[in-house]
Amino acid sequence: MNAPDRLRKLLAEPGLVTMPAVWDGLSAKMAAAAGFKTAFLSGSCVAASRLGGPDLDLVSFGEMFDSFNMVHAAAPETLVLADGDHGYGNAMNVQRTVRAYGRAGAAAVLIEDKITPRALTAAGKPCLPPEEARMKVRAAVEAAKESGILVLARTDCRPTQGIDEAVARIEMFVEEGADILFLDSPADEAEIRRAVAAAKGRPSFAVLSPGAPRATPTQAEAAALGFKIGTFPTGMLSPAITGMKAGLEALAAGESESKAALPPAELRTLLGYPAYDAAAKPFIVAG
Repeated sequence: MNAPDRLRKLLAEPGLVTMPAVWDGLSAKMAAAAGFKTAFLSGSCVAASRLGGPDLDLVSFGEMFDSFNMVHAAAPETLVLADGDHGYGNAMNVQRTVRAYGRAGAAAVLIEDKITPRALTAAGKPCLPPEEARMKVRAAVEAAKESGILVLARTDCRPTQGIDEAVARIEMFVEEGADILFLDSPADEAEIRRAVAAAKGRPSFAVLSPGAPRATPTQAEAAALGFKIGTFPTGMLSPAITGMKAGLEALAAGESESKAALPPAELRTLLGYPAYDAAAKPFIVAG
């Protein structure tokens, strides 16, 4: 069974799918070791890790695809939802993006309706006219037939065009055959319920990390509202940054490591030194 079919099977099971956001081999490996079957290759996390900067359309498709390959190699059984962003161009670029992720082994790919390049501000995401957005999703669904990869269609128009337009886009994306639906930045539970209803029984996706100007229900609340997938872009990234800051502060204070540092043996095991030695043993030339 390929990755898209395994994800379809998982989404048919009851309960909320808790999907950590990952950005490289180590984060993917740790999420898998913690028991998570799925992961979201998050554009915001990749921007933070590769650029040390914000998620403002500065990361290229090549950088995202390279990050996917690192994640997939480190955790090959993990069902990865790849952030395809706006598809990196027009409808034909969307098809190239979807096909590339499908051939590489992604279970699903996210395509959104924002305009790119975006205005030179971090505030708001102006979106494509409805019919242009429709054609991007149509192109994605058509390209997905090659590998079976699931298409997650996202609308970012709620903050700039209102909830009525956002719900209409969810309905339009369902008509075009999107497998998973995503209303970004709902204001409250009423808007969430409208978007979930507009998905007409198809899985709804939510960003559940706190801090942004959007409704962020708990996992239990999200499940009760009808969400099927919840992802957490800052769930590992923010604690990782906290840990790095603590390590730097310890060094600056003349210490060897932070009090939160892993014991050396545990770190070496996590990174795979013993597993490497075991795998390499049959190939050692006898002295």
